[in-house]
Amino acid sequence: MTQTMTVAIVDDEPDMRESISQWLTLSGFTTEVFASAEEALKVIGPDWPGAVITDIRMPGMDGMAFLKRLMGQDSALPVIMITGHGDVPMAVEAMRLGAMDFMEKPFNPDRMTELAKKALQARRITLDNRALRRDLSEGQQVMSKLVGTSPAMERLREDILDLGQADGHVLIDGETGTGKTLVAHALHAVGPRASRKFVPISCAAYNDEALATRLFGPVGDGLPAVEEARGGTLCLEDIEALSDPLQARLLAFIADQGSPAETRIIAISNARGEGRRAEDSLRPDLFYRLSALKITLPPLRQRGEDILALFTRMTEQFADEYGCEPPQITAQEAAQLLQAPWPGNVRQLINVAERAVLQNRRGTGSITSLLLGDGEEAQTDATTTEGKPLKEYVESFERMLIDNTMRRHKGSISAVMDELCLPRRTLNEKMAKYGLSRGDYL
Repeated sequence: MTQTMTVAIVDDEPDMRESISQWLTLSGFTTEVFASAEEALKVIGPDWPGAVITDIRMPGMDGMAFLKRLMGQDSALPVIMITGHGDVPMAVEAMRLGAMDFMEKPFNPDRMTELAKKALQARRITLDNRALRRDLSEGQQVMSKLVGTSPAMERLREDILDLGQADGHVLIDGETGTGKTLVAHALHAVGPRASRKFVPISCAAYNDEALATRLFGPVGDGLPAVEEARGGTLCLEDIEALSDPLQARLLAFIADQGSPAETRIIAISNARGEGRRAEDSLRPDLFYRLSALKITLPPLRQRGEDILALFTRMTEQFADEYGCEPPQITAQEAAQLLQAPWPGNVRQLINVAERAVLQNRRGTGSITSLLLGDGEEAQTDATTTEGKPLKEYVESFERMLIDNTMRRHKGSISAVMDELCLPRRTLNEKMAKYGLSRGDYL
C-alpha cells in the first residue's frame, strides 16, 4: 500500500497555519498543523512521510533551532521556511543548514503549491530508496545464513533469487532440519513483497477448529492470517496437516485472489523424510496450485565440505556465546563429521556443535562420542556413507584449514607457515594441489 505523504505546517499564528493548510488541502495535499516546534517534534520522526513548512519567528523553539533538530534526526527531510520582512538573510542561512527553500510573506499561493509538490516528490524518492536498501539488506542478511559452497547450495541460492521475484505460490519440501523455514524467509526477503508482512502459521500446532479461526477468522480484535498477510506472504508450515475442509477453504481463497495473487503462499511440507509426499496428503487441485513453483532442500549428507564450514561457523558462534575458545578438530574428526549420516541434518549439526563447545570448555569428550548414538560403534572402514574414500575427506579438511588460515592472515605465507607448522615448500605444494593462490587473500 502506498504511504500517504503529509505536509506538516508549523506556525504559532492560528490564522496563518490554517490558511496554509486550507490552500494546500484544496490543492490536493494532506496536511497536519502544529502550533509550536515542540509539538511538531513529538510527531515528526526520522522517516516522516512528507515535508515540513515552518515559520522562522516563533516563541520557544524558533524555526532555526527547529530546523537544526529536524536535520539532526533526518538530513533528507524537506523543510520549507516561512520568512517575514528582513528575515531573508536568516532564510539563506537556513538553506545552508539544510532547508530546501523559503517563502517570503506575503507569499504567492501558487509558489507554495509548487514547492510542496517538489518537496513531496523528493521525499517519496528518498523513502522509497531507503525501503529498497532495507529490503536488500534484509535479503542479504537472510541469504548469508545459507552457508555453503557445494553445488547443491549454489543451486538453492540461485533458485531462491529466481523464485523470489516470481508471483506464483511455492512449495518447499525436504528432510527435517534442512532449513525449510529459513528458505521461506529468504524467498520473501529477496522478492518484491519484502516490505510487506511475512506471516508464518504452523498448521500442525492447532486443532482443526483453532486453525480455521486463525487462518480465516473471526479472531477477536485481531486479523485472521489471510488478512494479516494481504499483499505480503502467508507461510503455511506442515501443510500436510490441513484437514480436507480447510484445504477446500484455502483453495477457495487462492481462487478468489485471481492471477497474479495479491498474497503469496509459501507452503512447507515436512512429509518427505517420513516416507510420504505432500501430494499424498493434499487434494490434487490444491497441491498443483501450491506447487506451481517448488524447492526441494538437499540433505546435509549430500553437501560435502559444507558440513565443515557449517560446523566451524556454529562452533565459533557458540564459543563466543559461552565465552570460551572453539574446539580445534583434527583431520580424522573432520572425516568423521563428513562421514556421519546426519538424519537430523543442519539442526542436528547445530546441536553437535554446541555440545562440542561445551565439551571443549570442560576439557573432556570428543567429536566421535557426540556423533554416536546409544549402542553405536564408530565407523572404522575407509569409505563414507556416500561411498567416498576417507582420504578425500581428509584432503577436504586440509584444504579448508589452509584456506581459513590464509584468509585470517590476509595471505601472509610466513604467518600461515608458523601457525600450521609447515615448511614453505610443503605449503606451496599443498596450495598448488588444492588450487589456492596467495593473490586471492591479499
